[in-house]
Amino acid sequence: MNATIKTCVALFVLLVISFTGVCQKQDQVQWSFESRKKSDNTYEVVLRATIAKPWHIYSQLTPEGGPLATQITFASNPIMVIEGPAKEVGKLLTTHDKNFGVDVKYFSDHVDFVQTIKRKGTIKTTVRGSIEYMICDDTKCLPPVKKSFTVEIL
Repeated sequence: MNATIKTCVALFVLLVISFTGVCQKQDQVQWSFESRKKSDNTYEVVLRATIAKPWHIYSQLTPEGGPLATQITFASNPIMVIEGPAKEVGKLLTTHDKNFGVDVKYFSDHVDFVQTIKRKGTIKTTVRGSIEYMICDDTKCLPPVKKSFTVEIL
């Protein structure tokens, strides 16, 4: 093999390694989804985010003009009733972000988004939906991500 081909192969290998590293960096939030029975027909659906350091995820209450606020959407289900907005359980931080020019609300490390749901009757069902969120660190933000979820209600 001549030197030009060896150089091209070496550059290709470096590009693949670099691309793999970039792709792995994009997945900075690990999600888990569960339901908790609170009473006969009342459940909590818990969307738990575990966030890698130094990243943070934004509250549902982050104001317009700032980064993308976390948005939770539930698919229609005729035997389920969504009760109010999802609660945020975690250490809520607020800071003025000079890049956006607004006070932003965010969570680092972990946060639970907890939605109360009432089931009509006793039929087992599933709750489906999606959560759209954006994460940033002190220097950059990654593009918004939309993740689907399914939770069994037994």
